[in-house]
Amino acid sequence: MTEDLVLPAPRDAAPEVSGDPLLVVEGLTKHFPVKGGFPIRRTVGAVQAVDGIDLTVHVGESFGLVGESGCGKSTTGRLITRLLEPSAGKITYSGQDITHASRKQLAPIRSEIQMIFQDPYSSLNPRQTVGKIISGPMEINGIQPAGGREGRVRELLEIVGLNPEHYNRFPHEFSGGQRQRIGVARALALEPKLIVADEPVSALDVSIQAQVVNLLQEVQRELGIAFLFIAHDLAVVRHFSHRVAVMYLGKIIEVGDRDSIYTRPRHPYTHALLSAVPEVNLGDDETVGRERIRLAGDVPSPINPPTGCRFRTRCWKAQDKCATEEPPLIQISGNLAGHLTACHFPEEPTIEARDEDIVLDPALAALEES
Repeated sequence: MTEDLVLPAPRDAAPEVSGDPLLVVEGLTKHFPVKGGFPIRRTVGAVQAVDGIDLTVHVGESFGLVGESGCGKSTTGRLITRLLEPSAGKITYSGQDITHASRKQLAPIRSEIQMIFQDPYSSLNPRQTVGKIISGPMEINGIQPAGGREGRVRELLEIVGLNPEHYNRFPHEFSGGQRQRIGVARALALEPKLIVADEPVSALDVSIQAQVVNLLQEVQRELGIAFLFIAHDLAVVRHFSHRVAVMYLGKIIEVGDRDSIYTRPRHPYTHALLSAVPEVNLGDDETVGRERIRLAGDVPSPINPPTGCRFRTRCWKAQDKCATEEPPLIQISGNLAGHLTACHFPEEPTIEARDEDIVLDPALAALEES
């Protein structure tokens, strides 16, 4: 986030969260086949977009999922909402296994799991009015609210901060931020228990992002809806989420409550992510010191990921063991309960400035020395 986006301080006291698990994901996997050969198109490989992840979202909880582009965050969201069919693993919602449930089996719970899409421009039908877009889910599920569907739509428009008189307008008459609010209203139309928000503010102007995030936070607090909040912006996730999972190349490599992830990270990749957050200038002489880590190269291809630990090719602590053994996601000695890390050689739990910056890119190091 840039300094133009001003978010209120993260909530000191999080809303009451039930201890009951609402969503449980175990070993979730999605491999997309790669076709090749001529003239016969045959499978020659697979894109390992999501490769055996575990996570739990509790009733009323906001769970953040962060990572750089291409790590599998959005695919995870679409698997959970069953917009994609999992290759392996298990998805349990309210105690019911929905991993490979048919459309008929999913019908009773479709209204309870909704999604807010990343692009507010392509997620709304340009040929339908706002009223039709928001009332559509109610029509499909045969819901007739008290006061009629139109009355409910106007109420939802007001909840998300839009004028109820905009009922008959079309999407092209709204700005990006307003369109995303329409998407939020559509997600709320069926009174869901879980909303998967797939980078809901990344396509918006910085000046609008805080408004939408605050709207989602207010909705979550007032209605008690659980959120799986997918984003690559660490500031937004810290502001919104109770717990955070860090994802890299199809794997979850660290998970814990918000404060422990941001102040006591243990995985080297989490340290690298946090070091990329712009430093906060507190005055003329006082600046928050933070280590600076710049990684070599790009993320490896998900078609042929590294053996063992997938981060080892960019990690400054990698040893032979990292290439042969995949580190389990476990609680490391000294971590708070529930703070899990997948690393053979975890970092010290501090993000204070090091004596020397870590620079793994030789070209960048040579450029700075010249």
